Amino acid sequence: MLRSVFNFLLFSSIYISLCAVLMVWQTNALLGLHYDYFTYNAFVFFSTICSYNFHWYLTPAEYSTSQRILWGARHRTLMVVFYLAGAVGALWFFWQLKEHWLPLAGGAVLTFLYTAPKLPQRIFVWLRTIAIGKTLFLTFVWTYVTTLLPVFIAGTPVTAAVIYLTLHRFFLIYAICILFDYRDVESDKKEGIRSLITILSEKQLFLIYYISLLLAAVSALLLWSFTTPAVIGTLLAPVLITGLLTRNAKYNRSDYMYYFVLDGLMMFSALLHLAISF
Repeated sequence: MLRSVFNFLLFSSIYISLCAVLMVWQTNALLGLHYDYFTYNAFVFFSTICSYNFHWYLTPAEYSTSQRILWGARHRTLMVVFYLAGAVGALWFFWQLKEHWLPLAGGAVLTFLYTAPKLPQRIFVWLRTIAIGKTLFLTFVWTYVTTLLPVFIAGTPVTAAVIYLTLHRFFLIYAICILFDYRDVESDKKEGIRSLITILSEKQLFLIYYISLLLAAVSALLLWSFTTPAVIGTLLAPVLITGLLTRNAKYNRSDYMYYFVLDGLMMFSALLHLAISF
């Protein structure tokens, strides 16, 4: 029963939605932002539920051994329910944030561009041949929604601290996304989706990966004059752990490794930050 509950939380995208909310909390705490936290966090939660269930509903299950994809194939009605509930919730809270419609709409467009190549219509199928930047789309969406959008909604100037935190988030998430791309190379090729992993050699790809981890660490250290050493430590922790897990992630194709551990590393520093705040 516990395994079923865990799979439900993980594969229904509730877990990843909570990750997004925690990352927003950390942005607020680090940058001292003041705005309507509840409304924005609710918007982020429901938007993530909506977009992820839509994405996974469109992911074909043929010939797949992925536990997540097979779970989705068995629970397609539930995924539609979550997608619709997420859409209704996102629209409701979007309306309450309507004065910020332009920056919010930008995030929605980028999110759609990531999933669009999975749609069967001709124009979207065509996107598969040019979706080389799909990982960059996903990375930028996560960075934008959890870091920059709260700054824009709070009306806070873009300071050096904002830039360093944004860069840290971007490079850490991009490194994690590269591991996902490496795992999904065969399925991407079968679906005709082009990405860096289908173009670059393994050596070139992991050079970019390690440079991204290095830049994530450097940008975290640049926040030294804006926060405490303990908080800097929370930012460096997921960078170090991601690096240590690289070899395991390359050969361990378990969905729990990717959708629980690696996805969880995006919000791990927020969890640590929350823990030391009490």
